[in-house]
Amino acid sequence: MGESPAARLQKLFEGHRLTPTQRRIAHCMVRGAAEVPFLSSVELAELAGVSQPSVTRFAVALGFDGYPALRRHLREMAPAERAGAADEDAYNEYQQAVQGEIENLRRLSAMLADPAPVQEAGRLLAGSSPLPVLGLRAASSQARGFAYFAAKVHPDVRLLDEGGSMLADRIDAAAGAGASALLCFALPRHPKEVAEALEYARGAGLTVVTVADSAFAPVARHCDLLIPAPVGTGLAFDTACAPMLLGRVLLEAMADALPDAQARLEAFDARAAARGLFVE
Repeated sequence: MGESPAARLQKLFEGHRLTPTQRRIAHCMVRGAAEVPFLSSVELAELAGVSQPSVTRFAVALGFDGYPALRRHLREMAPAERAGAADEDAYNEYQQAVQGEIENLRRLSAMLADPAPVQEAGRLLAGSSPLPVLGLRAASSQARGFAYFAAKVHPDVRLLDEGGSMLADRIDAAAGAGASALLCFALPRHPKEVAEALEYARGAGLTVVTVADSAFAPVARHCDLLIPAPVGTGLAFDTACAPMLLGRVLLEAMADALPDAQARLEAFDARAAARGLFVE
């Protein structure tokens, strides 16, 4: 199976030094990869919330003469994907959303063919005690799920799923207690407070590992290691199967890097059995 439109766009953008505005355009294009080759520069500018000249400068930054040349390049890549449109028409809107998530999981699988970033993230998270896990608004459930399972193998996990003035205090407390890394789940729509918290965390000396919906997400410049996992946009509210699965993969990598992870799991199982915690 060939690469998805979004995966090819990611490769197109890699290796280029993009300004924050250009990253915003790139992020928007990745999220709407199937439609972007058929948008005018004005339409793309409106979609990304930037000016039309910014779109032109973005195309030039990628090495094209202007946006028309970039669009021609994208359209040349598009026909193979458009051939599957008839099959998509056979699905209702709910099925299309599921098919979209299946494609997102395929993209995640392809990305994991190189396990090095995940393994590096696992080492960083395992080596941080305490381990703060940040996720606000739409990403709070991802952070909470990770923290719940991580606490079974990691000695000190601190969930940061509420914003406000106390957030910086809790980051300071974690750093003061010996934390060396922070894990963040950052999903659309990206709260300004998350970007500010990551910038603050790096200033406090923490290495920031982030799961985001795109390598060009607005939080990217505040991260030391960002691993992308696309979200589904076919329903009124985004779906996040790939970020959730990536979170579980990071748990596995972290557990592999913790020498006493298995012993902790066995101890938990023994306590749970003694308490009759679960219905068998």
